[in-house]
Order: sequence, then C-alpha cells, then structure tokens
Amino acid sequence: MAVNMSMPILVVDDYGTMVRIIHNLLRQLGFEDVDEANDGEAALKKMHGRNYGLVISDWNMEPMTGYDLLKQVRSDPAIGTTPFIMVTAESKTENVIAAKKAGVNNYIVKPFNAETLRAKIEAVFRDPGKVA
Repeated sequence: MAVNMSMPILVVDDYGTMVRIIHNLLRQLGFEDVDEANDGEAALKKMHGRNYGLVISDWNMEPMTGYDLLKQVRSDPAIGTTPFIMVTAESKTENVIAAKKAGVNNYIVKPFNAETLRAKIEAVFRDPGKVA
C-alpha cells in the first residue's frame, strides 16, 4: 500500500522541541496535515474528534505515557485500528516487546532523521499487521 501523503498525522510528545522536530521532518517528507498533542489525554480527545491516518507518539510522557496511550487506543473500537508509531530514547528489549504486545505498528529510537522516519512510515503501510 502506498503512503497517503495527505493523510492527517497526530504527533504526541510532552516536549515541545521534539514535537517541532518531528513536525519538520514530516514536512520535509511531504506531509502537510500534521496535528500536535502534548500528552496522551489531549491525544485521545483529538483522536475522537478526527480520523487520523497515523499517530506518532513519544513513550516517556506524563501524566499518561505513550505506552498507556497505545493501550487505550487499541482498546477503543472507534480508534483502535489507527496506525501507531512509538518514539523513544530507550531501546530496551522489554520496552520493544511490551509495545509489540500492546499493538504498536512500528518503533523508532531517538535520535532519528527524515529517512529513518520515512522508512518506518512506509513499513507501517506496506505491512500494517507487522511490527518492524
């Protein structure tokens, strides 16, 4: 499946600088419709108000972690199939396994560049059921 460059993407991170970095990388890749949320609760509200083609969320956030957000998204029939990429500074095996079990579509370890982001997004839409 080709990546729809016009799909709306939600970037979730409690660190404003990281939100801007990911937003800019997405823009470099040609994505124009990018929304932002600074925590999991705000992300859930936005997801219930709009049908996103992809969520890119940080793992380490407060008060709701990206992992908790992922679990809530997957348990909600209205938004449960939304493709979800987890971003984290930690590459702990147990975190990757936990995210896979919770239903993440892909996983990116910081720092990363536009090409890495492009490859992870393409992998999600090439094989939506597989975690790369």
